[in-house]
Amino acid sequence: MRQRIGLIAGSGQFPIIFSEKARLNGYDVYAAAYVKEADPKIKDHVDVVEWMHLGQVNKLIRFFKTHEIHQAVMMGGIQKTRIFKDIKPDFKAISMMIGMKHSHDDSVLRAFANVLEKEGIKILESTFLVPELLAPEGCWTKIKPTRSQREDMVLGWKIAKEIGRLDIGQCVVVGSGSVLAVEAIDGTDATIRRGASLGKDAVVVKVCKPNQDIRFDIPATGAQTIEVMAEAGAGALLLEAGKAVVFDREKMISFADEKKIAIVASVNFQSI
Repeated sequence: MRQRIGLIAGSGQFPIIFSEKARLNGYDVYAAAYVKEADPKIKDHVDVVEWMHLGQVNKLIRFFKTHEIHQAVMMGGIQKTRIFKDIKPDFKAISMMIGMKHSHDDSVLRAFANVLEKEGIKILESTFLVPELLAPEGCWTKIKPTRSQREDMVLGWKIAKEIGRLDIGQCVVVGSGSVLAVEAIDGTDATIRRGASLGKDAVVVKVCKPNQDIRFDIPATGAQTIEVMAEAGAGALLLEAGKAVVFDREKMISFADEKKIAIVASVNFQSI
């Protein structure tokens, strides 16, 4: 008998990649997909899909319980600015938010996961079926970071870990020893554009938050990140090895080599 797994799907390709791998591994996938976020094509890659708005926690729980789902994964992005203008919270969502001290990313996600687990729905790590997506350590590109870029990577790593500790974001842009941009609610791409506009050949650093719950909200990057960097004029990218999900890695590396952008993945700033 095939196992069942729930999928809470946001934007991007991660939910579809996961669904395909899960079905190949003997799972039936039941997706709770967020309206205006999840790719409409998700319906072609799962067994059952239910569309819902942000905040409809009771609807999500009923969907999973109706289909006897006892384990689920959370993946895909949510445009943070929508939280303030396009959310339909039900009573359970409101109760959850009232009990929180603040509405930072990790706090909301942990509270949400706790609500589901109290209902008998265990949240698993998003990468448990796709470990091959995790960033391997090393310099991936033919072009290597310059000495100046490596120094900026070390600084960027320290700053990114600090903003992560404060649960502000996961990404910073550094150039010539100065912090040019810090990720806020506008997201990684906007941060890259803001930072690179202020310094030539800037370095982009994206790492996992020190206390990040790796079941969800793991840093993600791919070919699109390099495209944004190339357009903005950034010269190097540093990721945290083993703690970042990478999509279209070969395409990403090929495009980075073409645009003379160095990509490095490290386990800590001392090994850059």
